[in-house]
Formats: sequence, C-alpha cells, structure tokens
Amino acid sequence: MTTTDAAEAPPPERLQEHFDATIARDQRIEPRDWMPDGYRKTLVRQIAQHAHSEIIGMQPEGEWITRAPSLRRKAILFAKVQDEAGHGLYLYSAAETLGADRADLTERLIDGRQKYSSIFNYPTPSFADVGVIGWFVDGAAICNQVPLCRSSYGPYARAMVRICKEESFHQRQGYELLMTMMRGSAAQREMVQDAVDRWWWPSLMMFGPPDDASPNSARSMAWKIKRHSNDELRQRFVDMTVPQAAKLGVTLPDPELRWNEERGHHDFGTPDWDELMRVIKGDGPCNAQRIQRRRAAHEAGAWVREAATAHAAKQAARGKKGAAA
Repeated sequence: MTTTDAAEAPPPERLQEHFDATIARDQRIEPRDWMPDGYRKTLVRQIAQHAHSEIIGMQPEGEWITRAPSLRRKAILFAKVQDEAGHGLYLYSAAETLGADRADLTERLIDGRQKYSSIFNYPTPSFADVGVIGWFVDGAAICNQVPLCRSSYGPYARAMVRICKEESFHQRQGYELLMTMMRGSAAQREMVQDAVDRWWWPSLMMFGPPDDASPNSARSMAWKIKRHSNDELRQRFVDMTVPQAAKLGVTLPDPELRWNEERGHHDFGTPDWDELMRVIKGDGPCNAQRIQRRRAAHEAGAWVREAATAHAAKQAARGKKGAAA
C-alpha cells in the first residue's frame, strides 16, 4: 500500500494490517510501501552489516594479489576482490532505498558503531588461506545468502540474486585451488590442512550466536527478512562441507564430528562463543588493522568524492542554463 498524500493516508492500523498481510502472503515490500519503523531499522542494520562485510572482506585476500604464485591465480584473485567491492555497492544502494545515507553508514563503520562479519578479523598467513576462504567463508555465505533471495524486502532480495551467483563461483574457485595444492607437495598439503584447522571454527561462528542467544534472529524471521535461524544454517553448512572435505583429503578439526543416522544430519562440537563475542566487540586478531585500513582508504579517497560532487554540480548547472535558453 503506497501513500502519496498525507491527507488521504489510511489510518495507522490499516497500514499495519496491509503490511502484515503482504508478509503473510510472501509478497515483497517495496521502498515506497509503508513499513513499521522496526522493520526499516532491522533492514538497515542487517543490510549495512552485510555491505560492510563485503567491503572489509576485500582485505584478507587482497593482501595476496601481489604475492599470488602465478598470473592465473593473480587474475582470479583480482576478479574476486573486485566482485566483493561490487557486492558492497549493491548493498549500500539497497540500504539507501530505506532512507539510509551511504556516507553515514561508512562513518558508523569506521567509528565502530556498526559491525561487519567476525570472520574477516582473522589473518591470512599463507596462500592456502585464500583457498580456504573461498571454500569455507564463501560456502557459508552461500548457505546464508541464498535464502535471502526470497527476503521480504524487494531491493535486498534482488541484489542477492547476482551476489549469490558470484559467491557460488568464488566457492568453486577456492575449492579448485585447494584441490590443486592437495595434489602438490607434502608442504602444500600441510599448508592446506593448517589453514583448514585455523578457519573451521571461525567459519561456524560467522552464522552468528546460537538461536537462544540471538536477539535479532526471531524478529527478522517473523518479518521474513531472513528465512532460517542461525543454527539451521550452521547445520546446513556442516552437512554440505563434510563430504567435500573427504573428497579433498583434509580432516576437519572437530573430534565430535560424526553422522547421526537418527537425525539425518552430522553432529558437531560447540564453537567458542566467548571468542566470537570478543571478536565482535573488537578484540579479534585483525580488528584494529581492518578498520584502520578502511579509514585510510576512505580518507585517501576524499578528493575523488569531492571532484565527483563538483562535476555533478557543474553538469546540473549547465543543464539548467540550457533549459532556460
């Protein structure tokens, strides 16, 4: 239900009823539709965090662009980092349809008032980390984000369609890199196993805290912004990854990991939730470094933004002058 004139606007209860009915019918809410303040705020928080994660997520792998072992690997990595930048821009645009200001969102990230995914606060000391990020992190992103293509908010859902296609490609690239390394020397195989050992638990944590400790999950699901709980998505990721690990020839670092015939799923151990909270609060291995680099890039790009603004103003002035003539 779109309103164009405050004098003719339906009463609040009618607007809420229409919104609730739209959600119940699995239809999309669009930017000009009425929506509760809580729904708007929840979307801005979630989309902004998602956008920030894509932008910050360029850093761990970006460190390896100049050190990649071949021109082919360099080109693949360059393309992936470029994709991640595009994902961030799609998502910032989606947030802007809700009335958010992109510059304000960036300031909130740099000032620590908004978060990004905890997974990007871990270091990448070897080139095998690049492959494991593709396999684990992008694989987890696929589990989490494919259902978002059916999100109740139209611009977010539509942005996710292209993002998920590219994330799927990134996951396959990462797995192919690891498969190549596992066919190489003993040192390369050890490098892959070491990266798997370091990234497994942080990858499980990136789905968020367990359902009984996730304050926003239930509300987002009720509004159909997200479709599955944190624990459901985590289970889906584990079930997807175990056979891939067997094919690759690596061991996942969880002694409790085993198939449960009765449940039809894998049982697995409990991540260190205290570690997750520390990283979210800024005490991860690379939190300060990630934000410092983002701040430096933002400040270094100030002249570009100023020039673009001046050019747009000049073009607008020419357009008015031409119209007046």
